[in-house]
Amino acid sequence: MTNLLQKRVVITGLGAVTPLGNNLTDYWDGLTSGRNGIAPITLFDASRHGCRIAGEVKGFDPHQYLERKEAKRMDRFAQFGVAASKQALVDASLVIDDLNADRVGVLIGTGIGGIKVLEDQQEVYLTKGPDRCSPFMIPMMIANMAAGLTAIHTGAKGPNACTVTACAAGSNAIGDAFRLIQRGFVDAMICGGAESAVTPLSVAGFASMKALSTRNDDPARACRPFDRDRDGFVMGEGAGILILEELQHALARGARIYAEIVGYGMTCDAYHMTAPVPDGQGATRAMELAMKDAGLQPEQVDYINAHGTSTPANDRTETRAIKKALGDHAQQVPVSSTKSMTGHLLGGSGGIEAVATVMAIAQNHIPPTINLETPDPDCDLDYVPNKSRALTVTAALSNSFGFGGHNVTLAFTKYDK
Repeated sequence: MTNLLQKRVVITGLGAVTPLGNNLTDYWDGLTSGRNGIAPITLFDASRHGCRIAGEVKGFDPHQYLERKEAKRMDRFAQFGVAASKQALVDASLVIDDLNADRVGVLIGTGIGGIKVLEDQQEVYLTKGPDRCSPFMIPMMIANMAAGLTAIHTGAKGPNACTVTACAAGSNAIGDAFRLIQRGFVDAMICGGAESAVTPLSVAGFASMKALSTRNDDPARACRPFDRDRDGFVMGEGAGILILEELQHALARGARIYAEIVGYGMTCDAYHMTAPVPDGQGATRAMELAMKDAGLQPEQVDYINAHGTSTPANDRTETRAIKKALGDHAQQVPVSSTKSMTGHLLGGSGGIEAVATVMAIAQNHIPPTINLETPDPDCDLDYVPNKSRALTVTAALSNSFGFGGHNVTLAFTKYDK
């Protein structure tokens, strides 16, 4: 039973830097139109790589958000995090000043952090020697810097941390931020995930695991969650940020409310470094815990934003987990993977997918799973194939699962006075 003393938490601002667009409007329009954000890699020469496609952020100008010198001293993932955070604060009309700074915190997750800086500086070390390494290498590389720099550039002086739970990191950040507000430690949190790991070494590493799609000649159709012909995930990059706010605090300042966050479930498979437990038990429990935390019954869930990576293992396992968690209702609930359009943002995925889930509730519109042409017989749920769907969404779940066996489910509902 929910503790009646716990605070209610609502979403009042959203920010997005994604392969479909570098603001909330372009991102949401891209999702609902079923637009593909995956193309040949341009961030480096990928001609020697087995996988040469990714969901890159296009046309991003960090100088819209940062002074030139500041941007130069930040890895791309941190630039994304600060940019999406500033967008979300503007969207929420939330001004951080001396009166409230101590009551606003930041929690931004990432799976890998500044790997591009590490790769570049390793090259400097090998070719020019240790004395030529940048004094900014460490602060640009470390994973917590998206959260730390967001605080520096917004003035938020409350709790500040970084979750690093692989592909569940963004969702963990949102869930942990939810708990901080729920228990009265802060009034508002800037939270989500950021990642920019489309780099030579990172792509090579994932490819060597046979985890990536090699549909290089057809990037628009490469990411195909739940489809029989899927052959691996496609890497993406970007950031998704939510402003979570204590309900009374939001009402007192007349804030627009997108939705309410009501549940957070977190488990571990304790099974394998990279593979999910085949029966989906860990993912099932995460969904069950989130629904219990929210006080939701399975039949009240109107939509699930799936982890849906387009890998053989995840898609079948997640399908099994949804069936176990929702029982008979699993056959009625729409499930979609927005990764089919953005690629997999690793630690940033939970951020942009939470944004998509909140928008589905606010707009009563469900994004599709594109490229679902030949359904896998083992994946037999309603995956909203290829076209978005208008539907009243009162309650929704967002799933994120990461290497190491991390499982996170977030539960959102329409705000009801």
